[in-house]
Amino acid sequence: MIIDIITIFPDFFNHFFEYSILKKAQEKGKAEIKIHNLREYSTNKQKSVDDYQFGGGAGMVMNIQPIDNLITKLKSERKYDAVIYMTPDGKKLNQQMCNTLSLYKNIIILCGHYKGIDERVRELHITEEISIGDFVLTGGEAAAAILSDAIIRLIPGVINDETSALSDSFQDNLLAPPIYTRPFNYNGMKVPEVLLSGNEKLITEWRENEALKRTTKRRPDLLE
Repeated sequence: MIIDIITIFPDFFNHFFEYSILKKAQEKGKAEIKIHNLREYSTNKQKSVDDYQFGGGAGMVMNIQPIDNLITKLKSERKYDAVIYMTPDGKKLNQQMCNTLSLYKNIIILCGHYKGIDERVRELHITEEISIGDFVLTGGEAAAAILSDAIIRLIPGVINDETSALSDSFQDNLLAPPIYTRPFNYNGMKVPEVLLSGNEKLITEWRENEALKRTTKRRPDLLE
């Protein structure tokens, strides 16, 4: 998968993709991250990418020209399965969306800033609008990083034990059950005996019941 990220702050991503699973995904050739500085595609002398909004009002708006130029250039180089705009008024990100996006070959992620982007960019290029929650950030870079992380780890072959990702929270609209490691007894706090039984059927049943109990208590909305 190739992920092209469009931003006015390319340095934000300098080290984000250099660790852990994200780094391994790139080393394995499973993911390629390309960061594009939007200012390089501005045609004015100041290399500005924003202006006042028509009709008045507080906040600047990102211009259509540099965004259109850059996305058009990228589309001329390869075919994209999605052009994504990170925005608070987009569809809220969930695990099912990440599962679908992880199967795509190439995507573009546009990071918004200021008050947002000229509406005509959405009409011309954007195929999916995604929000990471009901709150507003200073820019879309953090949201783009989160989305990329959530997608890349699901690409087949990235995680050595792919069943690990399948047992994550939200995969079945349930939160993950409690997990334990050594020591068995820590200051009187013991690991549930069933996990040491070696009986896969009983362990699976215990985990399913615990996942349901945890979801019912913490996120009952997932069960609706």
